Amino acid sequence: MSTIPTSAATEAAAKRQPTAWQNIKKYVAYKWYEMKKAKTYYFFVLPYALIFITFTVVPVIISIYLSFTTFNLLQPPKFVFIENYYKLFMLDELFIVAIKNTLLLATITGPVGYLLCLMFAWFLNEMPPKFRAVLTLLFYAPALTQASTIFTFIFSGDSQGLLNSVLLRWTLIINPIQWLKNEKTVLPVVIVVIMWLSLGTSFLSFIAGLQGIDREQYEAGAIDGIKNRWQELWFITLPNMKQQLMFGAVMSITGSFGMGSVITSLVGFPSPNYAAHTIVHHLEDYGTVRFEMGYASAIATILFFIMITANKLVQSLLRRVGT
Repeated sequence: MSTIPTSAATEAAAKRQPTAWQNIKKYVAYKWYEMKKAKTYYFFVLPYALIFITFTVVPVIISIYLSFTTFNLLQPPKFVFIENYYKLFMLDELFIVAIKNTLLLATITGPVGYLLCLMFAWFLNEMPPKFRAVLTLLFYAPALTQASTIFTFIFSGDSQGLLNSVLLRWTLIINPIQWLKNEKTVLPVVIVVIMWLSLGTSFLSFIAGLQGIDREQYEAGAIDGIKNRWQELWFITLPNMKQQLMFGAVMSITGSFGMGSVITSLVGFPSPNYAAHTIVHHLEDYGTVRFEMGYASAIATILFFIMITANKLVQSLLRRVGT
């Protein structure tokens, strides 16, 4: 019996195997077939998809493109490659201050505010329903209030300010402290305000997540060897709340990086000696005051990628919950 030489058999087998282009065509055809089968679902998603692409995806792409140009809204954009980024990191000392303040605020207010929301929600979930409803309203109040009005009164620099009046009455200070005008006290005050405001939407989502957990899971956990409340929290409560935890994390990250308007309403713009100057303030300065849109787009792009990185980091941490 004659046999085909090994090299010839290999070549014949290679000819029978589909090429990469054929595989791509098959994959596209299969996906198109699946989309045609589910066309009704895509039809319902289409309005949201169009709005999302038009007002989110397209502006982000345009902003990234403009970050490599000089653009003043009057003349066509001029491509300068990475010149804007070089100026930001090598020549713009105020931007470095803004990054430092932003990361400091985000590092303190983001994780701490997030954990406080979770702790308070867990604590209130164990209370009687009527008492829990009242306290939930009190904790959610920061999301409903005008922060600048309340905290301007609390940290007012005269003797009539709430904090100064209390400290003067207790003779802890001799003269009123200019809380919102002194560069040494501005940043701590801003941190306190942002921490207070963080007890809002995230807290409410945690309460909803805790209320949705089936109580029978705790009974089953006790049978399986869960010995204390901390083990209940780690192995039962938190795994059942991953969606709420992710939502709360996204809100905390977005809030901690985007508190520029709150800071401006408290201490003005610019803040005393730029003590509370953040990336958002730097972006507003170049985008809405100087109209250097290429430079502002570079700042916005950096802030965008910082937030994306923070979100990915939180997602990787939340995957380990319950393991």
